[in-house]
Amino acid sequence: MESRKFKLQLGKRDLIVETRNLAEQANGSVLVQYGDTMVLATAVMTEQQRQGIDFFPLTVEYEERFYAAGKILGSRFIRRESRPPDEAILTARFIDRAIRPLFPKNLKKEVQVVITCLSWDKENDPDTISLVAASLALAISDIPWSGPIACLRVGKKQELILNPLYSQRKESSLDLTLAATLVASTRKEAILINMIEMEAEEISENEILKATEFAEPELKRLIDFQEEIRKKIGKEKIKIEQPSPDMELEKEIKEFLKDKLEQAIYQTGKIERKQSIHDLKQDLIYFIEGKYPDASKQSFVKDFFEKQIEELIHKNIINPLPGEEKRPDARKLDEIRNIQTEVGLLPRTHGSGFFSRGQTKALSILTLGSPNDVRLLEGMEIVGKKRFMHHYNFPPYSTGEIKPMRGPGRREIGHGMLAEKALLPLIPDFEEFPYTIRIVTEILSSNGSTSMAAISSSCLALMDAGVPIKAPVAGIALGLMQDNSGNYKILTDIQGPEDHHGDMDFKIAGTEKGITAGQMDVKIEGITQEILKKVLEQGRKARLEILSKMKNTLEKPRPVLSPFAPRIYSLQINPTKIREVIGPGGKIINGIIKECEVSIDIEDTGKVFVTAEKEESAKKAIDWIKNIVREVIVGELFQGEVKRILDFGAFVEILPGQEGLVHISELAPFRVNKVQDIVKIGDIVSVKVISVDEQGRINLSIKQTKE
Repeated sequence: MESRKFKLQLGKRDLIVETRNLAEQANGSVLVQYGDTMVLATAVMTEQQRQGIDFFPLTVEYEERFYAAGKILGSRFIRRESRPPDEAILTARFIDRAIRPLFPKNLKKEVQVVITCLSWDKENDPDTISLVAASLALAISDIPWSGPIACLRVGKKQELILNPLYSQRKESSLDLTLAATLVASTRKEAILINMIEMEAEEISENEILKATEFAEPELKRLIDFQEEIRKKIGKEKIKIEQPSPDMELEKEIKEFLKDKLEQAIYQTGKIERKQSIHDLKQDLIYFIEGKYPDASKQSFVKDFFEKQIEELIHKNIINPLPGEEKRPDARKLDEIRNIQTEVGLLPRTHGSGFFSRGQTKALSILTLGSPNDVRLLEGMEIVGKKRFMHHYNFPPYSTGEIKPMRGPGRREIGHGMLAEKALLPLIPDFEEFPYTIRIVTEILSSNGSTSMAAISSSCLALMDAGVPIKAPVAGIALGLMQDNSGNYKILTDIQGPEDHHGDMDFKIAGTEKGITAGQMDVKIEGITQEILKKVLEQGRKARLEILSKMKNTLEKPRPVLSPFAPRIYSLQINPTKIREVIGPGGKIINGIIKECEVSIDIEDTGKVFVTAEKEESAKKAIDWIKNIVREVIVGELFQGEVKRILDFGAFVEILPGQEGLVHISELAPFRVNKVQDIVKIGDIVSVKVISVDEQGRINLSIKQTKE
């Protein structure tokens, strides 16, 4: 491929796209640079179709490289990247959700998109340009794909900011990432939003709409820019063979199914529905196998069966007969399933919350730890500490299945982080509540929107533990059914078949005041501003309803912490005294920890945190530390232990870790020839402080205590 360079000014910085013959064996590859952040995106498709699968085999990988940030990280023994960090996994999921809907539905060839961050300038986040790079790699390749996709970030301080820098995002009340496509209609070209990732500080729905409207012109410019590149250097797309419709077979399948399909789908219970659909599908396969031994016919049957389910669910929601508008479980379009909430289920944990919505059930367990229990972060973009963590588990029994029990997969990491983002704005600041907080959500039963259930159960666990959160938070998932004519209906609280066969999954979390997190992905090209507005309105109504149900169980955080949670006590010492508390090689502080059975954390500012299970243990440690850092006053009297003896005097420990010198001349009211004649190591003696010099050295006297 000929080397070409293209440039577009975007948010006061240049987006530079370069096509060079680097990954020449990939179907498509590009270098994309924004500021000094640069990524390489490649797209590869196999020549052969995968046989016997009923899904599109797409994999997306986002690779962080420590060299991109000028760092040498990792284990001392293996100085290289290993398992991708959660942040990289989330970026890969983010890209996957945006590009996946634009592949042909019947594509069964494996496609892999790999984005590698080659350079990071500490100002521009690689995630948005990585999606643009993936879009370009696919657009200029011969892989069938109906992009391109634009991706931008919107922040808000006093004003909306396009593609804010990291420093601007820290002060922003909104972090909204949008991906969009451009679709030509009969009247005009319309921007359709096909992916949203959002975290906010209780932002109103109107502010979200203003942010998306603000981004639309720039999204269009970015799509037009990619289209120009595609037209100039793009390869001709490989044609995917479309099997000619077998009208006779379709007719036989429809005749066989008749009313059976509707009876199987429209059952209240998930287990019964799942079993009925499975049994009907198997009956259909046996019926067709008996008439057509050809394996290709049987593969067609499975695909057509799923298509019939999708069409039936859409029809009964979008274009039902008068009075027959219905969802699979007979709910109204904006109706939430039955909600049950409970707190304090587990007897010895620091906090627990249970949230049930229909057959979706989540149990969250909270643990409070010391400041030292923070998670240490070490990655390309992030090096630091994390004091609030939410982890999400999705065991196989939650769906009535048997699967290997392994570590968390991408889905678990993504759902856990979404809930964490929703809860984080409500967590008290470290100065107010210096605990490390970890919540684990166990999904006990799954039938749609478990991540949103995790938010509600986690909120209940926080309040049950007595964590002073700013306000209760809840989440809800909304869906969309849309036909080819643009008619649509929005569904509140989607479950299994509505999620699987629907066109959108929009998760919205927040408080009574506003939104704290959101995430949207679609199976169609995208949604309009009109749909987005209605979804946000319907989501707010549902969120408030869930919050009211949660308040019936626990309205606000308990006034005191759980009796099983550790207590943290703090004191301020002079920063110059930190070294004395720690002692040589940590001898002093480790002695306090062992003797008092506590945990001690000291900040550079001199702030000391003592964490203990028992109050008396903490008090003992605090008194010990206070004595170490206490500044003695001339004239004070102490009982001290003789620690060392030299020719010119004896050193006496008057406070833990603080010694003073009793000069030989101050041992007795008469001349002393030898120090050992008066004191020996281990003796307890009365001493008086007679001076403290500029270097903090303490001079003591034994003889003056008798005056």
